[in-house]
Amino acid sequence: MFLRIFKGTGPGVIFLIFVTLVAVWINALLHPHVSPDVIYETQPMPLYGLLKMLVNNHQSLGVILAFLMVSVLSILLVYFNTSVFFINERTFLPALFYILIGGLFPEFQVLNPVLPATIFLILSIIRIMDGYHITGTAYSFFDAGILIGMGSLFYANLIWFGLLLIIAIILLRTGNLKELVISLAGLLTPFLITFGIYYVAGKDVGSLSKLFGADLFSKTAGYQFSRLNTGAIVFYCVLILISVVQLLKYVNSKKIKSRKTFSLLIWTFLITALVYILIPSVSVEMIWLTGIPVSYLFANYFLSVKKKLVPEILFFLVFLFIILIQVLHH
Repeated sequence: MFLRIFKGTGPGVIFLIFVTLVAVWINALLHPHVSPDVIYETQPMPLYGLLKMLVNNHQSLGVILAFLMVSVLSILLVYFNTSVFFINERTFLPALFYILIGGLFPEFQVLNPVLPATIFLILSIIRIMDGYHITGTAYSFFDAGILIGMGSLFYANLIWFGLLLIIAIILLRTGNLKELVISLAGLLTPFLITFGIYYVAGKDVGSLSKLFGADLFSKTAGYQFSRLNTGAIVFYCVLILISVVQLLKYVNSKKIKSRKTFSLLIWTFLITALVYILIPSVSVEMIWLTGIPVSYLFANYFLSVKKKLVPEILFFLVFLFIILIQVLHH
């Protein structure tokens, strides 16, 4: 019953999702706290540094901006499926799951560079898929490269998603060398412009290189997982595995473009996992990036599974873990 309500597409579902968003963020909005002491806060990338300057240490304003960014991301997630239609149904579930996943770590429900970077990543994925079946050179890959490059000027570790451009060209365009070159040119363009601005303004260009290197490779303090956090992560990982198995069972019944889209999303998830494991400066703030592919996998599972009782229980547990985490953190 609970799941069936959220499977709908009427105005009432939109209202319920908005209520869920407010409920997940109410503690952060009413009791804003200081951002975690991590490398991207002490040595912010240029665009995030500019954003912090505009906020001017007003914690409440920062949380409101973060809340608005999650709202924008939720809308973009729904728009992407509506435009490509790879889940095979019009649904608001990706937005719901993204909101819930973002509540796993309340400490990161503050203004942070990962949120604007995530907006640029989803826009990049949308532009990548715009290049599907284009005859001639798909210049949308140049746009996608620029978007990832701009996002990296907020959160340096988004640069690793440049790998997604190469993977996408292989998946969608059979390894077009020209498109590979223009996508990498797009990726570098925001950095070249930023270096140019630094040079013209008389700032130390070398300091920008050092800043980028520090944000990529400095070791950050590890996150201390509580038992509840650990249990929630284990449950979500099991649900991801179940969702992938469910996808593989029915993937051949989907259109080719839908299969390519899910392949791209799975690669996005794998890159987030590898970056989290291998890059020393990365912590659980990556949940905002990981939430993109996971939200779609969850939505596809709950819409395609034929059983009734098990999905209802799993869907309830998705909510329950977030409620417990938010309440106990407060």
